[in-house]
Amino acid sequence: MSISATSPLLGGRLCLDFVNTSVAPSSLSWDELIHFLGVSRVISSERGAQLLALPESDPQAAEGLLQKASQLCVSLRKVFTAMHRKQKIASEWAESVNDILRITEGHDELVFENGVWRIEFIAREGGLDWLLAAVARSAAELVAEGPGARLRLCANPRCGLFFYDNSRTHRRRWCSMAICGNRNKVAAFARKHSTPPQYS
Repeated sequence: MSISATSPLLGGRLCLDFVNTSVAPSSLSWDELIHFLGVSRVISSERGAQLLALPESDPQAAEGLLQKASQLCVSLRKVFTAMHRKQKIASEWAESVNDILRITEGHDELVFENGVWRIEFIAREGGLDWLLAAVARSAAELVAEGPGARLRLCANPRCGLFFYDNSRTHRRRWCSMAICGNRNKVAAFARKHSTPPQYS
């Protein structure tokens, strides 16, 4: 399972939603990346429309950012898998996060839009690397939480989505009750109420 043009963000943290965009991070496409940045409000819809055309106007810049995004996605999947399994995080996996944090300078600002306040990252430079800065910052914050981080992997073995457990009891098992949770309940009900074959 991965984030599509119509599926909601289920991770509860920007970095988890980013990793969930593609279960095979090396296959992350430019359109998927820009869609994710728009849906997660890292960029405005106007900026997203401009960026969708970038592979035609500046293919080298687009390819460079897509490679960084794919590498970040691969590294974060390894980091979050290790955290979920209570294993050590290799320093080279964290390096892709630090690489983005190092080269992106800027600050957060409160922005009032559509009747609500939100925090928006304002880059000092106009380059493309800043597009990944919020994801890298989110990942750094999650890793810094250490072993107590409530990082979970959906209990559906065919799902593979990570999420942050913000539930009151901290016992959430599914990426979404509406998706994997209900599927599990329906399957369990069917197993429980299926009648064994009758032999004569």
